[in-house]
Amino acid sequence: MNTVPDIFRILPEVILTVTGVIIMLIDASLRPERPRRSMGWVAAIGTTFALWASLWQFSLPQGTAFFGTVETSVFTIFFHVLICGIVLVALLVALDTLPADSHHQGEFYALVVFGTVGMCLLTSAIELLVVFIALEISSISTYILAGYRKQTGRGPEAAIKYFLLGSFATAFLLYGIALIFGATGTTEIYDIARQITSAPNHALVLAAMAMMLVGILFKVSAAPFHVWTPDVYEGAPSPVVALLSTAPKAAAFALLLRVLYEIFPAFDTLWVPLLWIVAVLSMTVGNLAALRQQNVKRMLAYSSIAHAGYLLAAFASIGSIGIAAASFYTAAYAAMNVGVFAVVTLAGGYNDDLPMIDDYRGLIYRSPLLGSLLIFFLASLVGIPFTGGFFGKFYSFSAAVQGGAIALAIIGLLNSGLASAYYLRLALAAAQRPTNEADRPQGRAPQLGVAVGAGLLLAVSATLVLGIVPGEVLRTAQSGAHTLQSIPPQTTAPVTASASTIHPAKF
Repeated sequence: MNTVPDIFRILPEVILTVTGVIIMLIDASLRPERPRRSMGWVAAIGTTFALWASLWQFSLPQGTAFFGTVETSVFTIFFHVLICGIVLVALLVALDTLPADSHHQGEFYALVVFGTVGMCLLTSAIELLVVFIALEISSISTYILAGYRKQTGRGPEAAIKYFLLGSFATAFLLYGIALIFGATGTTEIYDIARQITSAPNHALVLAAMAMMLVGILFKVSAAPFHVWTPDVYEGAPSPVVALLSTAPKAAAFALLLRVLYEIFPAFDTLWVPLLWIVAVLSMTVGNLAALRQQNVKRMLAYSSIAHAGYLLAAFASIGSIGIAAASFYTAAYAAMNVGVFAVVTLAGGYNDDLPMIDDYRGLIYRSPLLGSLLIFFLASLVGIPFTGGFFGKFYSFSAAVQGGAIALAIIGLLNSGLASAYYLRLALAAAQRPTNEADRPQGRAPQLGVAVGAGLLLAVSATLVLGIVPGEVLRTAQSGAHTLQSIPPQTTAPVTASASTIHPAKF
């Protein structure tokens, strides 16, 4: 019998919801001319408490709550910690980079926090209707944040494109949920898993799987569902892009793992080749398009499409190895990508005053710390050893090889070599001394505040830990993979990530 109060199962979401409400109440009580920066600290503190609550959930026994609609397990806690960590870094970056006179700062921080509620709920929901609601909570917040910079034409354009295409993709997901309900008579994930192989109408099940994959692959910006990514990244403020490029994708990948490995494992002969093709398309299209970009944010947008392909390569392995590799890669990519966008935010400013690669020439001489951090995060994105990007790609391609997709791993390695060209182009520009005064970017060197400095420290630390001592994170990811693959009763063994009870995969 499950003796844990239901509220403990969603404690991080409760803390984040309360934080968002407090921010809105404070914002409404202040006069318009009063600064709103303090609400950013409220959001950061609330997110920190949510991160602590997520870690505390490791002490709870695995189980469900609220009539079997949400679950607490190592898998869900892993992604809760990851999402809260990403959001905390993004908030710290925004605190020191949002202009003091920017409009509706209280709404900005409230939207970030409420969006985080949806992302966290998306990773723990085991009822498809709750999945849809969580996805909408997350999506609506990010649609608005993408258009936050309203004084430029690109901001509203990015928001409209993101909203229209995102709504279209969400409709596919919802239609897939309706079809799976029609085939099995339930929307509860574990009940679907028990009944799906004996469903009388397999054509309906296959159509549902295809529809749900379209909706989820859009959210992770995998080719050919990636067309929104460059325009949204370019038009949204850089602190928002640091969030958009990591946290919603982490939640969407968690959903993709749950859908494929819990609902449709019996149909792996169909979805593994399909994701094989999507992975190759994402890697190749993303890298080839990034090679042609001169705009830094568009280049990183196409880079994120390529990284979605690297991650999807892990899905070629059926079982815990593929799940653990995909989870680890999600964490590694989030750490280095939120870090590189933090540097871009500081170097280019809120209004993207340095949008092009050539504008970064001599950054290391104007700001040695920022220039060094930019090169460090780019090296991790390439996959240089002793960084999180190296082990992320290593585990992902190793999973592909163990799943028999050797050709996919080779294509991934070739694409990684191709990607180094545009990463190194930006790194060399930052390290190159300006030849004359005309080539020197105008303006003073970027200044690091306490908040953004703490955010960069967290991103650097996470990237180094995942690149030097990845064992504990990998063991936790592997333990989460075991819980994801099983269909537990109402209450099972205690959730733990200790080395004594978790057996890591042998890569």
